[in-house]
Amino acid sequence: MATEVKERYSDAELAEFKALIKGKITKAQEQLAIYQNAYKNDGNNGTDDTAPTFKAFEEGSETMSKEANSQLAIRQEKFIRDLKNALTRIENKTYGICRVTGKLIAKERLQLVPHATLSIEAKNMQK
Repeated sequence: MATEVKERYSDAELAEFKALIKGKITKAQEQLAIYQNAYKNDGNNGTDDTAPTFKAFEEGSETMSKEANSQLAIRQEKFIRDLKNALTRIENKTYGICRVTGKLIAKERLQLVPHATLSIEAKNMQK
């Protein structure tokens, strides 16, 4: 008897992945809110009446911090978008299928990187 090759994950497995992804989206949205608040916040710590050199240092540091938080927020938004796209693939029952090889992506990989669209095999081909 030949070993059956799975075409896709079962509905029960897809439900597990859906729960995992929804949890990750919630955490990612909480983190995004923190980043957004950090770079939108004026951050004036009462340094208006201190030495001008300290004020200049403070403003430069604040600008760098806002840029860093802005970049983190952009990356987090992309992560959330990728997770939401994974939810769409679950609904379409195409979740977990490598977009290059057409084979199932290993369950272990999807548990670590639930928004993955490439199998390890396909990922290694890109190098």
